[in-house]
Amino acid sequence: MNILILGATGFIGSVVAARLADEGHVVTGLGRTPARAALKQPTIKWRRADLSRMTQPDDWRDILKGQHAVVNCAGALQDGLSDDLSATQTEAMLALYAAEKPSSILVVQISARTDGAGSHLPFLATKRAADTVLASSGLPYVILRPALVLGRNAHGGTALLRALSAFPFVLPLIHADSAVETVAVDDVAAAVSASISGLFPSGSDIELAAEERYTLADLVKLHRAWLGLPDAPVLSIPPVLARPVTWLADMAGYLGWRSPLRSTAMTVMSEGVSMSSPTPSSLPTLSAAATLAANPSGVQDLWFARLYLLKAPVIAGLSLFWLLSGLIPLLAPGQASAPFLPFMPADAAMALTILTCLIDMAFGAAVLFRPLARRSLLGMFAVSLAYLAGGTVLEPALWLDPLGPLVKVLPSLLLTLTALAILDER
Repeated sequence: MNILILGATGFIGSVVAARLADEGHVVTGLGRTPARAALKQPTIKWRRADLSRMTQPDDWRDILKGQHAVVNCAGALQDGLSDDLSATQTEAMLALYAAEKPSSILVVQISARTDGAGSHLPFLATKRAADTVLASSGLPYVILRPALVLGRNAHGGTALLRALSAFPFVLPLIHADSAVETVAVDDVAAAVSASISGLFPSGSDIELAAEERYTLADLVKLHRAWLGLPDAPVLSIPPVLARPVTWLADMAGYLGWRSPLRSTAMTVMSEGVSMSSPTPSSLPTLSAAATLAANPSGVQDLWFARLYLLKAPVIAGLSLFWLLSGLIPLLAPGQASAPFLPFMPADAAMALTILTCLIDMAFGAAVLFRPLARRSLLGMFAVSLAYLAGGTVLEPALWLDPLGPLVKVLPSLLLTLTALAILDER
């Protein structure tokens, strides 16, 4: 069969695409940035597209030509600079359904349980709207609603679980006693395969979860043991104390950063993640313990867990460093331009000082915007090297200055390289 997968570069979509390709299907993967995925999965046909801009039926007609099934693995947690939930999860899907008619293309929709806590939030409301229209569209469809998805890789909530489990000394948790059901990402891919093969009749609406139910604290401790770390006590944090972190995470979302600590995730977790109906017996599911045991951790997993929550303070620290390094000299520009006076006229020294300050501040502001972060970090690195080279040539004695104006650039270079190394989200 020819199968189109939406969100094929994502955590779930990449596994689904690999499974269907291994089964002999001709898979086309749709994603916003498929270049790296094309290198990792060359047997899949890749097409670049942004669902948030595919809100009219005509946007889909060419892509749907020759396809027998569409698997929707795309989704986002919360509105922000990088995500428009209404466009991606509702409008694009309605346009897709309209473009499919009157064909018999099967739609396999990976959704979520849309009632309970957070049901009014855009994350679940937009999914529910798309599911409702799909159910009344007359198209053949299967809706799959997985619980918290675990796998070898990690993204979003699963990444946060690993990060929390690697905390030193204690495990700081909000809603530590909330019940959480899980499902292995391979089992989600198996359910998609079963849907494609016709195991489930059109109109099926299936919840996917293993039989075992954990508390959030138990699940974090399970991951901690998986990482090879000794047990640690749980520090239960009242939700009210976590609101500043949630607020900052929401603000970061408007700058393009997809933090799992945003308010939507916290609201959903207040009730836990549990399914209302059992998974069909024809779809055996692995427990969280079995899922982790089937994928033994390595040192790279421990590195990821320890670095994950450090990304935000690293980026924020670099931003503050560059903003202040540009702002402080502007408070006394005459004094700041003094080192240039032996080499150029006073007006030129003043102009150069102001220019370098503005460059520093521009990098400090731009790095906070996710779409500009990589270029900003590369700019920081290049400018830092230029400062070191210029200072060495013009005033080599600065290397011996008690305040270390050149020596202090070296740690910022290393921090910039660290930020570049951990910048990618998937």
